[in-house]
Amino acid sequence: MAKPEQKFRAGLISATVWNNEKEGKEFKTVSFEKNYKDKEGEWKTTNSLSANDIPRALVVLSKAFEFVTLKPTEESVA
Repeated sequence: MAKPEQKFRAGLISATVWNNEKEGKEFKTVSFEKNYKDKEGEWKTTNSLSANDIPRALVVLSKAFEFVTLKPTEESVA
């Protein structure tokens, strides 16, 4: 399994940026999940949110969007 390029987390909510390639072209995708413990205490993931989860989801998805779309300038790299 490929390693993620970047992961953004706020509490139990996370957005992960992945590098992909298809037909010789590279592109990025973002996966989104919420971690929770089930009744037996086992960690699980879901993409369903409660109303209280939405602010954290907005933060991690905004950070992922910035990471994917904003390119560093030559000055900021130097």
